[in-house]
Amino acid sequence: MRVFKFGGASVKDYNSLINLKNIIECCDERLVVITSAMGKTTNRLEEVWQLYIKNQKKKALDKLSFVVGYHQNIYQQLCLHENEEFVNKFQDLTQSLKSYINIARNKNVGISYDAIVSYGELWSTTILSYYLVQCSIKNKWLDARRLIKTSDHFQEARVNLKKSKKEIQESIDKTNNIYISQGFIGANEDGITTTLGREGSDYSAAIFGWALNASEVVIWKDVTGLLNADPKLFEKTVQLKKISYKEAIELSYLGASVIHPKTIKPLQNKEIPLTIRSFIETNNGGSTIHFNGENDKDVPSYIFKPDQILLSITTKDYSFIFEDHISELFKLFAENNLKVHLMQNSALSFSVCGYIKSPLLKNLIENLSEKYLVKYNEKVDLLTVRHYKEFDLPKLVANQEILIQQRSRTTIRYVLRK
Repeated sequence: MRVFKFGGASVKDYNSLINLKNIIECCDERLVVITSAMGKTTNRLEEVWQLYIKNQKKKALDKLSFVVGYHQNIYQQLCLHENEEFVNKFQDLTQSLKSYINIARNKNVGISYDAIVSYGELWSTTILSYYLVQCSIKNKWLDARRLIKTSDHFQEARVNLKKSKKEIQESIDKTNNIYISQGFIGANEDGITTTLGREGSDYSAAIFGWALNASEVVIWKDVTGLLNADPKLFEKTVQLKKISYKEAIELSYLGASVIHPKTIKPLQNKEIPLTIRSFIETNNGGSTIHFNGENDKDVPSYIFKPDQILLSITTKDYSFIFEDHISELFKLFAENNLKVHLMQNSALSFSVCGYIKSPLLKNLIENLSEKYLVKYNEKVDLLTVRHYKEFDLPKLVANQEILIQQRSRTTIRYVLRK
C-alpha cells in the first residue's frame, strides 16, 4: 500500500486532472489518494466565510456562486455533467453549503470556518473519484470526516491517532485497489467538521500512511523535490535529494512550507519513507526523507515567512515575566489561533512572532490588554537560515530593519521590517 497526496496546484484544472490520472495509472501497488481543494478554492471559501461571519449572506452566496462555477467548468470539460449520479452528488454538496450560509448563524468563528472551507476538499475528491471511474479506474471514495477523529480545536484540530487508525483500517476492504479521500478535514466526536490547519493535507496523508503501514508516502508538488529555499523568492535553489527525519522535523518546525510540521512524526515512528516529487517532471526521483542524515549539513536552507505579526508584551506593573505569565499568554494564543513561529523573553517583556487571521487579531489584542501592555507590528517578515554561512548573511538583510535576531550554532533567525 502506498499513499499519494496531491495539492491544489495538481488538481487546479482539466489538464491537471488528466495528469493526475496518468500518475495514478503508473502505480503498481494498492493506493490511497489524498487530495486538497482545487487551485485557490480554500482562499476563495475563506472569503465566503469572512462575509458570512459579517452576516453579509447575499455577498457570501454571490462569492460562492463563483467558486461553484469554477468547479462546474472543470467537470463539464471532463464530461461529468453527463453522469446523473455525479451531478446529483455535486449538487447535494453545494446545496448543503448554501443552506448552511442561509440558515445557520454560528457565533463560533472556528466552527463556521471549518464547516464552510471543508467543501473545497469534498468537491475536488468527488470530481476526481467519478472521473477515474469514467476512465475505467475503479476506486472507493472515503469521507475523511468519518475517519479522521479530532478534538474540538476548530481550524487547528488535534487528531486522535488511535481512533483514526481504527476507522481508517476498517474502511479498507479487499475489493478495491484505489481509495480517494480528502486532506485537511476531519470531525470531532459529535461529527462536527474540523480542519487540521492550513497545509494540513500533508498531515492527513501521513496519518493514512501510518495507519495502513504504507510502504511509502509521496507528496506530489509543483517543485522537483525538497528545495533549500522557495524558488519564487530565492535564486539558484538546490534540491535536497536525501535528508533525515530529524532534519525534516527541524525544517518543518522552523516554517519550511514544503512539509507540514506534524507530517513527519507518525512516519518516523514506523520508519515509513516520505518522498516529495514533481507532478510536472514525473521522471525526477524527487527528495526522500528517511534515516540517513549524512547530507543534512551540505547546503544552507532558507525559510521566509511574510505577513507575520510581532507582539511585545509587558506587565502593567513592570513586574518580572514568570512562567505563570507565559502559561497564561499561550492559553490566550491558543484560544485565538495565533501560530507562534518565534519567541523571545527578557526580565520585563515577552515577544512572539507568528501568524493570526485578521478577524481574530483584534480580539487577541483586547484580551491581552486586560492585564498587559501590548505593542505590535503587523506585516513583518520572518527569515530563518539553517546551516548558515557567515558571508551570506549581510546581503539577506540588506535595506531592512532587524527587529529581532536569534542565533545558534546551526540556525539564525531574523524578524524584519522593510
